[in-house]
Amino acid sequence: MSRDRSTSDSPSYAHVDNELVPMEDATVSIRDRGFMYGDGVFETLRAYGGEVFRWKAHANRLADSASAINLEHGLSQATLKNRIDETLTANNLDEAYVKLSITRGVQPGKLNPDPTVDPTVVVQTSPLPRGGINSNPVWDDPATLQTVKTRRIPDRALPSHAKTHNYLNGILARAELRVSDADEAVMLDTDGQLAEGATGNIFFVDGDALCTPSLDGPVLPGITRSTVLDIAAEEGIPIREDSFDINTLREAEEAFVTNTTWEIRPVKTIDGIDIGRGPLTTLLQQAFQNRVEKRYYDTHREVPNEE
Repeated sequence: MSRDRSTSDSPSYAHVDNELVPMEDATVSIRDRGFMYGDGVFETLRAYGGEVFRWKAHANRLADSASAINLEHGLSQATLKNRIDETLTANNLDEAYVKLSITRGVQPGKLNPDPTVDPTVVVQTSPLPRGGINSNPVWDDPATLQTVKTRRIPDRALPSHAKTHNYLNGILARAELRVSDADEAVMLDTDGQLAEGATGNIFFVDGDALCTPSLDGPVLPGITRSTVLDIAAEEGIPIREDSFDINTLREAEEAFVTNTTWEIRPVKTIDGIDIGRGPLTTLLQQAFQNRVEKRYYDTHREVPNEE
């Protein structure tokens, strides 16, 4: 398994319930519902040049996640963004991994949540390499993928579009990788069709088309996923969002995995079958890096409104 450098160093401060606190003092109650039941939502974000990548899209997805579990936390997007910015500044970080968590807060130890919510809000950060052109990715090598037995939870059991603290599904999938020492798990849905990785979305090339499982299945609507689809559309690359058999992925001409910290990570093997980096993956990587460079590092840029 190749090394991931995404969270190698610990910063000095975290933001806990509207207060910056030293990391050694950053704690939550043992009666917090996020701890007891996984009753909370989160977003993993990335900062480039001191700015959060696609904040509006992340904030909207966080709101969708909260709505999906009926969590009315009452915090505005501006308030949450301010807490992120304060945490980055306190840790003197321009290039960073950011995790924003909101739980239903401290309540009596019963399964039924109280209607009145005093949420617990935590912001954590870790340093990352600079993004953009000629950047160093957080991963050392292309990824090795392994199909696992753990199936993706169906949407009607747990909303697939929601990023909740109940992440046991992905943990069990990753635990299976101990045998193969692969970098990422390939998860299927309950019908045996390709869903996603334990921590990212999956893309592959079939013929001249860029393929990825449709959001009609139990697939998280990744922010990097949507960025890649936008870039592909701009480049005139045919896109197929559909239901796919696992063998279609194994027979792909090239493949890659996307998430916030990995960005676009090429795939080397799937279930021991060589795939190899291809020209379309390279094109998309370069276009992604160019987009980040122009938006976050170009001092003469005209900053567009970003979803």
